[in-house]
Amino acid sequence: MRIRVLIADDQELVRTGLSMILDAQPDIEVVGQASDGDQAVALARSLRPDVCLFDIQMPGIDGIEATRTIAGPGVEDPMNVVIITTFDLDEYVYAALRAGAKGFLLKDAGSELLGQAVRAAASGDALIAPNVTVRLLETFASTAPAAPLPQPVEPLTEREEQVLAAVARGLSNSEIAAELYITLSTVKTHVASLMTKLSARNRVEIAIWAYQTKRVSARS
Repeated sequence: MRIRVLIADDQELVRTGLSMILDAQPDIEVVGQASDGDQAVALARSLRPDVCLFDIQMPGIDGIEATRTIAGPGVEDPMNVVIITTFDLDEYVYAALRAGAKGFLLKDAGSELLGQAVRAAASGDALIAPNVTVRLLETFASTAPAAPLPQPVEPLTEREEQVLAAVARGLSNSEIAAELYITLSTVKTHVASLMTKLSARNRVEIAIWAYQTKRVSARS
C-alpha cells in the first residue's frame, strides 16, 4: 500500500514542488495540502495520513504547535510528523522535535532523502538529515536543558554506546548495520533498547540526549 502524505506549507510553490517529488515515487501518495497550521491540523484529523510533512513558519498556529496538537505528549493515537524547513540552525526545529516530530529535513534535501524521511516516519522510525544533525544538535548541546536529563534506567552496553553514536550522527538503521557489521534486526533491537533505557519516544530524542549529555561530541 502507498504511504499517504499531507503537506503543510504557506508557499504554494513549495507545496507543489514537494507534492510532485513525492507523487513521483511509486510507494508514496500526497492526499492533501494545507496553507496554514489550522488547516493542517484539520486535514490531518480528517484524512488521517500516514505522514504529515509540516513547515515551521505558517500563518495561524505554526508548525510546532500543529505538531504538538496532533503528535505531542499525551496525544491519543499520535500522528507521524516530519518537519521540513529552510533553516538548518533554526531553534524552532528543536522545539518541534520536543513537540513530537519524528524528524526534520531542509527543503533542499533532495528527492531521495525526502522519500527516506517519509518512509522512516511511516514505519514509526525517525530520520534526521545528516547534513544538519551535527550543526543543529551542537547548538543545543551547549545550552543547559530546561529540566534535568533522564539517566539510563540501566547502564548502556558497549554495543548500545556504538549505536547511540551512530544514531546521533544521523545514520539510518541500514547504514548503522553496515558500519557495525551487524544485522538490521539487531540494530532495531538496540535502538528499541536505547529508547526504553533513555525514556525516549524516538531516535531524534536519543540523538538529542547523546549530545546534551556529552556522550557524543558534535565534532567526533
